[in-house]
Amino acid sequence: MKIYLLRHGLTEYNKDKRYQGTRDIPLSAEGRAQLAVADIAPETVYVSPLSRARSTAEIVFPQAEQVVVDDFREMCFGIFEGRNYIDMEHDPEYLAWVGGNCEGSVPGGERKAEFSARTCAAFQSLVDQALAQGEELLVIMAHGGTQMAVMERYALPHADYYHWCGPNAGGYVLEADSAAWRASRTLPLVGTVQYLKQEQEGEA
Repeated sequence: MKIYLLRHGLTEYNKDKRYQGTRDIPLSAEGRAQLAVADIAPETVYVSPLSRARSTAEIVFPQAEQVVVDDFREMCFGIFEGRNYIDMEHDPEYLAWVGGNCEGSVPGGERKAEFSARTCAAFQSLVDQALAQGEELLVIMAHGGTQMAVMERYALPHADYYHWCGPNAGGYVLEADSAAWRASRTLPLVGTVQYLKQEQEGEA
């Protein structure tokens, strides 16, 4: 079974490098215009509840039914949401969080470990279900954080969390083999994709 683990298209917050987190920030006009219809046509796409992911899925997979998975929402960045690193370069709470490799508690938000646990539990459940049903394709449209949490835990080759944030409208293709998944909960990386119109590629 092939698994497509995808990130939403461009938003104004992405362009300004602001923390979006659980804020329901829509795709920007530029982000919408960049998107292309995918070269695969899944019957179902599992999506984050946030509109930037759902809108991306509507454009990239126009025929697919969307199934919302609440635990695929982005990490909650608490008081950092809506701000970027320039806004917070003298903020002691932000500096303390970054100094701890972004592992600690975000004031008003989540710890990375908590976020990863909820994301990976939702992902693992979907993979178990899809393999049990003999599916050939599992497509997920969510966030950079979703990609980082899932890829750090399950992907081969192994790499650090921050290695795995894919580009807007892009992501990873994984291969799920039932026996290997049951034995080791690992998923080999077999490719990358990005669903942008040809003239836009390389600009996002």
